[in-house]
Amino acid sequence: MKTLLDFHGPNAGYALDLYEQYQRDPASVDAETRAFFSQGFSPDSPPSAPPSTGSPAPEPLTANQVEVIVRVGRIARLVREMGHSEATLDPLGIHPPPGDPELSLSYHGLTEADIASLPASVVGGPCAEGAANALEALNRLRAVYSGTVGYEDDHIQIPEERNWFREAVESQRYFATITDEDRKTLLEQLTAVDSFEQFLERVQPYKGQKRFSIEGIDMLVPVLNTLIHEAAKAGTRELVMGMAHRGRLNVLTHVLGKPYAQILAEFPTDPRAIDALEGSGGETHAYTGDVKYHKGFRLTYKNGGSVSMPVTLAPNPSHLEFVNPAVVGRARAAQESRDSAGQPKRDILASLAVQVHGDAAFPGQGVVAETLNLSQLSGYRVGGTIHIIANNQIGFTTNPTDGRSTMYASDLAKGFEIPIIHVNADDPEACLAVTRLAVAYRQKFGKDFLIDLVGYRRLGHNEQEEPAFTQPRMYEKIRSFSRLYAKWGQELVKRGLLTEAEVKALSDAAWQRLEEAKAIALETGYPKHEDHPHTEGDPWQVATAVPAERLAATNAFLNAVPESFTIDSKLEKAFLGGRRTALDGERKIVWAHAEALAYASILEEGTPIRLTGQDTQRGTFTQRQLVWHDIQSGKTYCAHQHLPGATASLAVYNSPLSETAALGFEYGYSVHAEGTLVLWEAQFGDFVNGAQVIIDQFIVSGKAKWEQNPTVVLLLPHGYEGAGPEHSSARLERFLLQCAGDNLRVANCSTAAQYFHLLRRQAATLKTDPRPLVVMTPKSLLRHARAAATVTELAEGGFQAVLDDTRDPGRKKNVTRLVLCSGKVYYDLVYGAAPQYTERPDYLAAEGVAIARVEQLYPFPSEDLEALVASYPSVQEVVWLQEEPQNMGAWTFVAPRLEKLLGFKPRYIGRPEEASPAEGSQTTHNTEQHRIATEAFLNVPARKRAK
Repeated sequence: MKTLLDFHGPNAGYALDLYEQYQRDPASVDAETRAFFSQGFSPDSPPSAPPSTGSPAPEPLTANQVEVIVRVGRIARLVREMGHSEATLDPLGIHPPPGDPELSLSYHGLTEADIASLPASVVGGPCAEGAANALEALNRLRAVYSGTVGYEDDHIQIPEERNWFREAVESQRYFATITDEDRKTLLEQLTAVDSFEQFLERVQPYKGQKRFSIEGIDMLVPVLNTLIHEAAKAGTRELVMGMAHRGRLNVLTHVLGKPYAQILAEFPTDPRAIDALEGSGGETHAYTGDVKYHKGFRLTYKNGGSVSMPVTLAPNPSHLEFVNPAVVGRARAAQESRDSAGQPKRDILASLAVQVHGDAAFPGQGVVAETLNLSQLSGYRVGGTIHIIANNQIGFTTNPTDGRSTMYASDLAKGFEIPIIHVNADDPEACLAVTRLAVAYRQKFGKDFLIDLVGYRRLGHNEQEEPAFTQPRMYEKIRSFSRLYAKWGQELVKRGLLTEAEVKALSDAAWQRLEEAKAIALETGYPKHEDHPHTEGDPWQVATAVPAERLAATNAFLNAVPESFTIDSKLEKAFLGGRRTALDGERKIVWAHAEALAYASILEEGTPIRLTGQDTQRGTFTQRQLVWHDIQSGKTYCAHQHLPGATASLAVYNSPLSETAALGFEYGYSVHAEGTLVLWEAQFGDFVNGAQVIIDQFIVSGKAKWEQNPTVVLLLPHGYEGAGPEHSSARLERFLLQCAGDNLRVANCSTAAQYFHLLRRQAATLKTDPRPLVVMTPKSLLRHARAAATVTELAEGGFQAVLDDTRDPGRKKNVTRLVLCSGKVYYDLVYGAAPQYTERPDYLAAEGVAIARVEQLYPFPSEDLEALVASYPSVQEVVWLQEEPQNMGAWTFVAPRLEKLLGFKPRYIGRPEEASPAEGSQTTHNTEQHRIATEAFLNVPARKRAK
């Protein structure tokens, strides 16, 4: 390194790094470079003018020249990294750019003359091309990085991605693609956006009703339209979008194409009925509907040519950001082909996920981070989601300083190496340009991208509030702030693209369309909802048995180790060895083995399966072992993915340590992938309440609110074995509390055979009777010999909602107490804790007691139970026995239903009401379990003599 030329162009950054390394430790650089940096250093000696690149013999550099070049290089680097801090992002100008002192020339001891004496190549990059000197190049660089757009990419660790992004930014090539026709179309969109909001604000009967106006971030609509257009042009075949209520009505009509009249018809026409009718309209027992700004919509985008792309706006609750994982799950389902054996085949061009976030919710809601964490995981990645923060610089009444601990609302995304662009929402051309850049980045790298669209909120959180109470300065400015469509119209007039009359005509035409839509909405309205219950097939009559010969062949394949695969010897001996002989007629098919056979049979019948959860490949309790690991090569093998008779795919993934995003993803996947058996397993059922919002707002109520048909299966390990209050209960009571309108199936199986048939029934009814299934899966029963199945039980019969006492039916006439229970507690009653699984003496001696099991709790099997009770002619007492506390478990659900069925109140046996699900002491647990089981056989009513 001997001349000024060594600091030019691509060498500039490298030389700067070397110089800073030399300053820290001269011995750390090579001798030639050390000599170069150390020669002639004198603070008083002025730097000589640099040679021109055309000089035949560049003169050696003085130390001061090196210092000036290094400082200029450092400034250029800081502009690229921190220029966003000087960008004018707030349209209102209330929050000036914070800036950074290191971006000033004086901080580095430089003047403009110092920089002008250097060639443009010292700055480097596209901004230096054609520049007369380094000062002109640096000013161009500042204009790019500190204008109305701010760019953040220094957190991106992969040089190829960072360099592509910077070149795209500095070349401004996405600005250059905006045409005059684009500018005119933009005005048409902004005029329509603003007219829609003003119409709803000023015209009865809509005036004053909640709509969560888009005003202040009007550019969201053109941004989304540009995004859709660019995605379709790039080959995307489907787009799935999620957003909250802010601006949603405007997006529904001006992006999704929902007719004005349909939206207007959803407003109550009698202002006095607003509170009563909000969220209603055409309700039936099974369909309740939702408020207009939660509803989804779907259109097919067409570009006038051969491109046709479905675009879906997913419905969402008011729980901000919780729609995010559901959207990504839908996008993943759209990308996968599941119609052949093996792993599903994925194509990222098949779909694009778009998320519109709020500036308060993005850093405030943990589900955002959980969902971002899915983005690069093999079981969840979708080839990049495009995120847009609709940033109106306020959260209800909360200022950003009270709502987040970071400079920007988007800072969370830095941890996931997502490129971030902040853009002033009142610079329409910049908004379009950065949108095109976002799509291009996603298409090239298959990774997420974030646009922080910085605007404001013209009205209150909703239209019935006064925002000036809490933000007086902001709203004093907003009241006098010009509307974007008007400013952009004047800009086009100024540029000579339109006349004043043409601009006004656009506004008049938009208003006229709204008046015409109002007339249609008030005169004819839109059809009210009509229930269309599923009538194809009877879920109780579905054949779930699998011939024994077929089971034997499948079992042999599932437990055969490929020749080139070296499996752990313990797994081979204790696991596979037992499974190979389990179909010999004895009761040896344990729980996970029955599950594996069920999955195989489902795949053979053409139904795809997706199974996820924490540690699900192996199973929390080492029970499943669906994926084997070669102890020598580390490679994995899943026999189900190579099953000769399979005609559908199997995907099985270990999920991250997440409940909310992981379950939300599977909900979205199941909604989109109709006919796919989607299962999510909790590590312990106790942890399912980490996803309570997904359960309450989506799984339980998605059909009633939005007419979605989720079919996700929840496998929730549940049962009291003395493991304490955090490893005992899947909160069965919470699911039962929300059962209504045939929205769920809830089961608590007590045998492996029942579980086998339950899974097969769910798979068989995915299209004819789609609904979620919640299963309380066992822990201690996984290897329980009495809970295991025989091959005959799998090859014959089917799922039974109620299982009668297994003893001689002839004794029924003597039974005076019928004990009903559900799940694992049955074995505590019958076998106790005996290691040989021999029957309890009091069970054997209790001639007057029968024990029956309710395997399906919802839909409640009233007819089966009525028949069961009728088969015991002498019964005087019906008991519901459970191991959960009285205010938990199934008791509060079954008690009124049993009373209605019986004509008298059932008796309760179980734990008393408790605040905590279970005891922390094993000794106390054992005492309680013994008490509950023993009480079932005490004080049995005597049989009444016939008169």
